[in-house]
Amino acid sequence: MERRTFLNFSSLALASTLAPFTRAIAADELLSSMPTAAKKALADVALNAATKAGASYADVRIGRYLNQFITTRDLNVENVANTESAGIGVRVIAGGAYGFAATSDMSSDGIANAARQAVAIAKANAKLQSEPVRLAPVKGVGEVSWATPIKKDWRTVPIKEKAELLIAANKAGMEGGAAFMNSMLFQVNQQKYFASTDGSYIEQDVHRMWAPFQATAVDKATGKFRSRSGLGAPVGMGYEYLDVRPEHKIKAAGGVATLYTGSYDLIEDARAAGRDAKAKLTAKSVTPGKYDLMLSPEHLWLTIHENVGHPTELDRVLGFEANYAGTSFASLDKWETKKFKYGNPMVNLYADKTTPGSLGCVGFDDEGVKTKKWDIIKDGILVNYQATRDQAHIIGEKESHGCSYADSWNSVQFQRMPNVSLAAGKKKLTPDEMLKDIKKGIYIVGDGSFSIDQQRYNFQFGGQLFYEIKDGKIGPMLEDVAYQANTQEFWNACTAICDERDWRMGGSFFDGKGQPPQISIVSHGSSTTRFNGINVINTARKIG
Repeated sequence: MERRTFLNFSSLALASTLAPFTRAIAADELLSSMPTAAKKALADVALNAATKAGASYADVRIGRYLNQFITTRDLNVENVANTESAGIGVRVIAGGAYGFAATSDMSSDGIANAARQAVAIAKANAKLQSEPVRLAPVKGVGEVSWATPIKKDWRTVPIKEKAELLIAANKAGMEGGAAFMNSMLFQVNQQKYFASTDGSYIEQDVHRMWAPFQATAVDKATGKFRSRSGLGAPVGMGYEYLDVRPEHKIKAAGGVATLYTGSYDLIEDARAAGRDAKAKLTAKSVTPGKYDLMLSPEHLWLTIHENVGHPTELDRVLGFEANYAGTSFASLDKWETKKFKYGNPMVNLYADKTTPGSLGCVGFDDEGVKTKKWDIIKDGILVNYQATRDQAHIIGEKESHGCSYADSWNSVQFQRMPNVSLAAGKKKLTPDEMLKDIKKGIYIVGDGSFSIDQQRYNFQFGGQLFYEIKDGKIGPMLEDVAYQANTQEFWNACTAICDERDWRMGGSFFDGKGQPPQISIVSHGSSTTRFNGINVINTARKIG
């Protein structure tokens, strides 16, 4: 992320919290919550009103969405914001069609009116619908609860302590060589209550955290500048993620970067980012050609997201997202043969909403379906997609995959990407061992800019840090690197995957899809992975 992009992102993130039905609150209000009994009573009002109005099915989501943003630049705090959005959304089926309505009026009358409105919308939709909605069965679970297994609630940590951590990181980055530092702490708590006519009353308390930063170095003589973003992943954890645990420290190949799994040393990464940004100013520009690539998990998560996660979303495959998010090259005819070689036989990619610490980890999805893990690419072959209750029958599944999600109480739930990850290699292999027999290669750490076509087939990816590999050793830093391929040739060029000791997750807080657009959160895991003979281009812009 370039500095301009970081600042735009910061403004966008903050503006999103000030959308309709969102209000600024004091920090101490973050710790309040509505009693479970009160939520159940309100849910029953909605369910009863919907069924009396003619709904054959209804579900209710009561949500309280809390955020805290702290943004800094250099040695100054620029902004602190605490926000809340609360309300109820009602989805129904009537006449074989969906209807949805939402309200921030939490009175019994307000909720009943929203339920009746949802039914009226469904009946109107039914007049235009060619065939009825078919929901895969779900057995009601009664009254249950699930919570992110946090050790330290971010809401209880003083803002002063958090701001001082960010300022300390900025200071370390500038001591390392950065001229400018921007950092941010983005903390989320979603208090979600789901109820349905299937007999489920599900309460979930979800916590997420992200500490992105941007280090920028400047050559004052030439005006040239280079940046490096943080390598820490957004996580589904509490504030303990920022409590440094030395046992979680690992080394990237050749010792070029210090990484963590399970915790994050923000200050150390910022100091390294300052050094890296300064080193980029004098790094040599890459020579285009074919290279063997070693891709770190901090980089590969984004490639997995774009060329595996998105093309295996069933609604995209069916063309339902063509107008906005695109379609997919991984069409149903390829899946039906059970022979389509998505990748090398060593490639196994799976979907999972149960991985602890991941952004997508919840106990139940937004249709009340218990979450699980399932294969998408097995031994290199496309074997499945991502499907919700109303999609499961299309691909012969007897139950939903549990990957329905809505980004707010006032948004209707639909199919969203679960965590999609590359399984670790089955043979013992470390990054340094992988490195030894690469004659001509490039090692890439961290995600960067990318471009991919509407079918998620032809693509180009950059990164944060690039290092030349020559005769089995890490060489000097490179600049202006991007690699190009199509999805199928890329995954078939996979020749080695490090084992589970190197496996870790990256992810995104801002995965967009749908009309009106919604934002979801998702993680993707992998170990360091090798791809042979990939085309690398030089992205430097030459003037004159």
